Amino acid sequence: MAIRKLRWALMSTANINQAVIKPLKKAARSELVGVASRDGDRAAAYAQEWGLARTWSSYEELLADPDIDVIYNPLPNSMHAGWSVLAAQAGKHVLCEKPLAVHMEEMDALQRAAQENNVTIFEAFMYLHHPQTRALLKMLNEGRIGNLQTIHSWFNFYLPATDSANVRMQPGLTGGSNWDVGVYPNSMAIVMSGGKAPEAVWAQSVIGETGVDVAMRAQLRFPHDVTAQLSCGFRTPFVEGAWFEGDEGSLYVKEPWKPGHTGNPSTVVFTDINDQTEEIVFPPMDPYDYEVAAMEACVLDGAEPIVPLALSREFLRTILAMYRSAASGAVEQP
Repeated sequence: MAIRKLRWALMSTANINQAVIKPLKKAARSELVGVASRDGDRAAAYAQEWGLARTWSSYEELLADPDIDVIYNPLPNSMHAGWSVLAAQAGKHVLCEKPLAVHMEEMDALQRAAQENNVTIFEAFMYLHHPQTRALLKMLNEGRIGNLQTIHSWFNFYLPATDSANVRMQPGLTGGSNWDVGVYPNSMAIVMSGGKAPEAVWAQSVIGETGVDVAMRAQLRFPHDVTAQLSCGFRTPFVEGAWFEGDEGSLYVKEPWKPGHTGNPSTVVFTDINDQTEEIVFPPMDPYDYEVAAMEACVLDGAEPIVPLALSREFLRTILAMYRSAASGAVEQP
């Protein structure tokens, strides 16, 4: 008996597509059918470059195609929610890049669309699907470091001021470092502290030449005396990491966001109360493979998403509180 395969399409020719093209092509229960663009010639050239069979000359044409099951949405931030809702209303499942929504009204619309049309929509936090992250969560839940006290998490890279045309720098497209890379430390802190938004948020931003934030630093207070200190930005050399401190030890994650993506092992370092260390090594495993497999499991097996919309709602509540706090200078409640 033939294995049922999900038929996927790419909504635009965005560079980030490259992260999912290979996983989709090798996935056991998925088939990457084609790409849509508002420019038919661009779609045709992209399809030829990546060996895709089909093209659509508009997003509307793609959504009207009954032969497509799943849409991958890598559009600019301001277009994520609207097109994901339209895809759901067309009966398509959606894997949408981060941030899934930038207003609570958008999140409301996404949740309604998913429920009313019986489709899966989830936010493309690839690292949350990776075995390293799942193991980290298990260790924390099992008390490997005792009572969790402090989370440090960061993601920064250098985007020169001369690159003001970059989509990340466009206020009209909801650019800014916190929407781009800050969503990673934010989501990590929320997931590892229990899956709910914090009780209070204090944040400070640096506004760049186009009017969007080029850096955001935040402190989040969670229940049970857990504090998270987060940092993201466009104006430092590339740096990433996550550190979890408890009363009986700590866990340090050198490569939290794309472990295994470059074909190298990834490592979590456990340090006990006596400063004895243990390296927990994970073989090379691409997080995007697990993200695709998660969609297959949801649609074909009835599994629950690893990143359900209810969790994305907590992520959004917290990011919006950061922006309010950065603007007001006051502590904000999500």
